[in-house]
Amino acid sequence: MQSDADGLNVKRILVLNGPNLNLLGTREPEIYGYTTLNDINELLRERAESAGVDAIDFLQSNFEGELVEAIQKSRGRYDFILLNAGALTHYSIALRDAIASVPVPVIEIHLSNIHRREEFRHTSVIAPVVMGQICGFGVDSYIAALDIAIRKIRKDTK
Repeated sequence: MQSDADGLNVKRILVLNGPNLNLLGTREPEIYGYTTLNDINELLRERAESAGVDAIDFLQSNFEGELVEAIQKSRGRYDFILLNAGALTHYSIALRDAIASVPVPVIEIHLSNIHRREEFRHTSVIAPVVMGQICGFGVDSYIAALDIAIRKIRKDTK
């Protein structure tokens, strides 16, 4: 395994985004802001590169099965998954089971604070099988999740 000057072994991070997140920037900007998903991905890419992460890959899908397959295929390919499952957070047992079935740590991300919104958004069926949940900080939720993943990778490779 290669290593950079900071001692970070070559690692890969997968960022998954679920339904409707392709509409960020125009979808309910009073809740989700004006930053697009492409803007978020570029911020994450720059931060990952500056931290010495070998690769950060991105997938957005409006289809539950595509996200399930990406999680299943992450075994042996990725060291961390950052996941904003969107509405699937609240009801997708298939997504929950996929997360539970692979040994890749997952951080759940939400732009808004799901616990301050409609009652049906308060429950995350994936929360019990992810490493942790970051919500309510807008774009900074993604950045915080990436920073945590990078710190965990560095800790695990020392």
